[in-house]
Amino acid sequence: MEQNWKKGVKDGIPICLGYLSVSFTFGLLAVSAGLNWWQATFISMTNVTSAGQFAGLNLMIEGGTLLELVISQFFINVRYLLMSVSLTQKVDERFHRPARAVLAMGVTDEIFAVAMSQEKPVSKSYFAGLMSTPYIGWALGTLAGALLGEVVPEQVAEVFGIAIYGMFLAIILPKARESRPVLIVIVLAALLSCLMYVQPWIRLSGGLTLTICAVAAAAFCAWRYPISDGNGC
Repeated sequence: MEQNWKKGVKDGIPICLGYLSVSFTFGLLAVSAGLNWWQATFISMTNVTSAGQFAGLNLMIEGGTLLELVISQFFINVRYLLMSVSLTQKVDERFHRPARAVLAMGVTDEIFAVAMSQEKPVSKSYFAGLMSTPYIGWALGTLAGALLGEVVPEQVAEVFGIAIYGMFLAIILPKARESRPVLIVIVLAALLSCLMYVQPWIRLSGGLTLTICAVAAAAFCAWRYPISDGNGC
């Protein structure tokens, strides 16, 4: 158990470093919008969702209602429901429901990608270690951004957000090189996302758009490249 936890912590370090830069930007923007440092940090410690937090912050700045906040957060974060369902097929038999309920907070795009890339079933000790370092990085980055908000220019801080995209590419590209279906899923989801962005007829939230594109790409490749269960099916 201790060995699995240590491996999870080690695998989570690159995610932690990527989260530091993004959450730093959130902390800076939150304080500039009028929040206290501890309020910004508390939001990050209880949410751990970059797009959701930035969208929620914008709604608070613009004076949005609680209903608008709830609806926006649901559609932005609905993809985590799909990730969690998929992850239940990857965990081992000792990863029981109480542990799932607690550790589900750590399901993010990057943590999910790393967990699903493991060759062996994911244990609760491994997943706890995997989510611990990114969680700490997300909270500390927000705290640092909130405390240094008056020192670092906003334009400089926003550049840090690019790091998370490079980190995510580093997670998915090795799998894409190993598996042609994975590569096709990635390319197809990216193309669908671009089409959804440029088409003028339907405007959806970023989270809902991402969910639709991911499900559509995954469904196509599940149909086109089915995985045998060992019995010829």
